[in-house]
Amino acid sequence: MTEPLHIVGGGMAGSEAAWQAAQAGLPVVIHEMRPHVGTFAHKTGNLAEMVCSNSFRSDDDEQNAVGLLHWEMRAAGGLIMEMADTHQLPAGGALAVDREAFAEAVTARLRAHPMITVSEEEVTELPSSGNWIIATGPLTSGTLAEAIRAETGAESLAFFDAIAPIVYAETVDMSVAWMQSRYDKGATVEEQTAYMNCPMTKAQYDAFIDALLAADKTEFHDGETAKYFDGCLPIEVMAERGRETLRHGPMKPVGLTNAHDPANKPYAVVQLRRDNALGTLYNIVGFQTKMKYGAQVDVFRMIPGLENASFARLGGIHRNTFLNSPTLLDDHLRLRSRPHIRFAGQVTGVEGYVESAAMGLLAARLAVAEAQGRDLAPPPPETAMGALVTHITGGADAKTFQPMNVNFGLFPPIDAKGGRKGRKDRYKAYTDRAKEAFSQWLAIQG
Repeated sequence: MTEPLHIVGGGMAGSEAAWQAAQAGLPVVIHEMRPHVGTFAHKTGNLAEMVCSNSFRSDDDEQNAVGLLHWEMRAAGGLIMEMADTHQLPAGGALAVDREAFAEAVTARLRAHPMITVSEEEVTELPSSGNWIIATGPLTSGTLAEAIRAETGAESLAFFDAIAPIVYAETVDMSVAWMQSRYDKGATVEEQTAYMNCPMTKAQYDAFIDALLAADKTEFHDGETAKYFDGCLPIEVMAERGRETLRHGPMKPVGLTNAHDPANKPYAVVQLRRDNALGTLYNIVGFQTKMKYGAQVDVFRMIPGLENASFARLGGIHRNTFLNSPTLLDDHLRLRSRPHIRFAGQVTGVEGYVESAAMGLLAARLAVAEAQGRDLAPPPPETAMGALVTHITGGADAKTFQPMNVNFGLFPPIDAKGGRKGRKDRYKAYTDRAKEAFSQWLAIQG
């Protein structure tokens, strides 16, 4: 009988890894501690539960690195992308999903697969033998984290991640707010009007920044250091970096025209993105926060159109852990000291739902090949998946290693034959080259 692949953690990476391995004919056991052992961020026992945003970010596979990663995962038969496409919500050029329907669908597909068993238990030690993938994500349980530290002899790095609040749509004043995607992006009217937009004058913006800076914040515990990931900064941390920072970040007014007052350009705009298929819930885009709950309600109700808003969920902050992967993992995502154990997902130092799932996909394919006695090299660094794994397993400086989203800066440079290319042509050259290389990598596997 073929030895099963054991996967610890049923988040994005663990779910994708289980699907890939099972589809390749390898029996899989998913060890997921929820719902018996919960976390402060998760609300259900579903696999692939989304705890922060409901967005997979840009779906543009020609001009955007994460959109290219979407393309690669679809080409590889990824379950996460299939279910995201099935439960997609209008979001302009982004891929946003109904988070509850998405997680329920992923869970149903995995539990129904004849090669997959779900074991609801907490794994507290590193296994001494077998074929394992640890995909416990940024909220790795304390006992397992201690076992990892004891094995590696190194302290896990940490940063703080924050959750954006969700508003009941019916409580937004639409005589103030209007529906529009930035630059009217999208192929349909629904996509072009996917976001609620709340405009601010300069006086309103200044008052909002003052309140934001003065609000009561969650304090850190003793010994914790605030190493925020720059792609998910709390809004108050951004405001502390300069009063205009938010206006050039999540509150930028560009590409938007106030439908109620087209002649006057807003000084700043707060956007809300649909969070479920019914359109009853909207999350405030980019408004991750560590403000205390009472302060959040007071500050967010200063936003024009949200004066009477009711919140389905307020923002929060939590500590995320990740490995110093450049020193601990080889290019097959194996723990150097225990090569029968692979790591995947955010715990490896990638950031984002898609990046996490992609590392789960890759870890599973590498594990399957090894179990079948085949030698499979990781995808070439010209691909999005290859660029990520190259970065975390050696391309990054171990001394300054921090979580990273996929981006074209991780790719080998394009040979600019015929002179310097403009950005649009350069990004298209990156994605064309990546698609060809990834297709060849898949073809090798048969």
